[in-house]
Amino acid sequence: MSATDPPTLEVSDIQATVLRPRPSPYKGEYVILRIDDAAQGREMLRRIIPHVAPADDWWVPTLAGWLGIAFTYQGLRALGVPQASLDSFPQEFREGMAARAAVLNDVGGNAPANWEYPFGTADTHVALAIYSKDDQSLERVLELARQSHLDLPGVSVVYRLKFSELPGGRNPFGFKDGLHNPHVEGSGARAHPGYGPSLKAGEFVLGYPDEVGETATSPQPEELRRNGTFVAFRKFHTRVTDFRKYLSEHAASAEEQELIAAKMVGRWRSGAPLVLAPERDDATLGADAQRNDVFSYADDMQGLKCPFSAHIRRVNPRDALKNELVAVNLHHFLRRGTNYGPPLPEGVLEDDGAERGGVFLLIGAHLKRQFEFVQSQWMTDGNFIGHGAEQDPVVGNSEGAGMFTIPERPVRRRLQGLPQFVAVRGGEYCFMPGLRALRWLANLGSSSA
Repeated sequence: MSATDPPTLEVSDIQATVLRPRPSPYKGEYVILRIDDAAQGREMLRRIIPHVAPADDWWVPTLAGWLGIAFTYQGLRALGVPQASLDSFPQEFREGMAARAAVLNDVGGNAPANWEYPFGTADTHVALAIYSKDDQSLERVLELARQSHLDLPGVSVVYRLKFSELPGGRNPFGFKDGLHNPHVEGSGARAHPGYGPSLKAGEFVLGYPDEVGETATSPQPEELRRNGTFVAFRKFHTRVTDFRKYLSEHAASAEEQELIAAKMVGRWRSGAPLVLAPERDDATLGADAQRNDVFSYADDMQGLKCPFSAHIRRVNPRDALKNELVAVNLHHFLRRGTNYGPPLPEGVLEDDGAERGGVFLLIGAHLKRQFEFVQSQWMTDGNFIGHGAEQDPVVGNSEGAGMFTIPERPVRRRLQGLPQFVAVRGGEYCFMPGLRALRWLANLGSSSA
């Protein structure tokens, strides 16, 4: 390998959840553990490590399903990680997501005081993400997870949430899900068309150079840091009936409802991007993985096809900000999204009371300039697109006072009074170590640590 070649990632030491997409279709469960006894917590970890999927084993699994594991700051402390090491973690991770609520616009109904237990409390220590292709496989992996702590009273389950793919791979609002993730240089994964240039591995995995040529030096020691990453865990409840009612009240026809919905998201429900299909849905385009993400905003700099404030344009501006003082390549993260709850039948406009929504694992080596920047600036603050206080129309937190601008000629259209379509139910900042680091954690206090 020459000095200019990118480093090859140690995929056998990186957890599969970081680099590989979930299976499709998928079934799974999130499990959160609390550790009340450090020695028992480390014993649980020793037992579960053999079942944690590495990225190189994702494609030909040795298990019926895949398990990932991550820890909050409080969880690392509960395991007995030395204070000097704990202090070396970034401030935002040490504080935790709930303490960063003002930065993240988690206010009002989204405030941590309204989150589900145990999110935002000191009881969230270990997060398990378990994926499988069917219910039988899921149960087998869950049993392995249960056996890791069944006889350890100092380790307890404090939260469980089942999730599964909705029909057609859609999200609760009916839009095709999971269409874009950046390509990680050296990961060995196939780069899909439209992902743009590969990004340096250090943007997503610690121990490698990032986009500014720097290699992370924290947390300490290097054995803990190498091949690890950070995860922002976010659980959302989707108010599907509010979304449908709003469209119905502000459109003169079913066709116009679909157009407004597409303008808010930036894609039609099929997944076809507005930039390529500005007037009507193109299901063939939406279903074509070789084409449905291959677009730029170079010929739509006035937002006449895809509004500046559309969800996908705000979260990933692509080349729309190429003339601005914003290094877009520093603000990407990997998204691992799952859905929970039953789909709401088509045409239903009354809330059935069911809990439905999505959970996102937002993965990156720099929580502050990746997840926190995108959440606080691009999704919450409209100034970067000249829209003042206008927030993301789909996941913004405007509590009924939302606004959405649709550029049109000769006069733009401005929708007022957008309800809050998505409510935050909880969240945590986690550290997802590499496999060797997991063994280091499991052996804390022993002579080999």
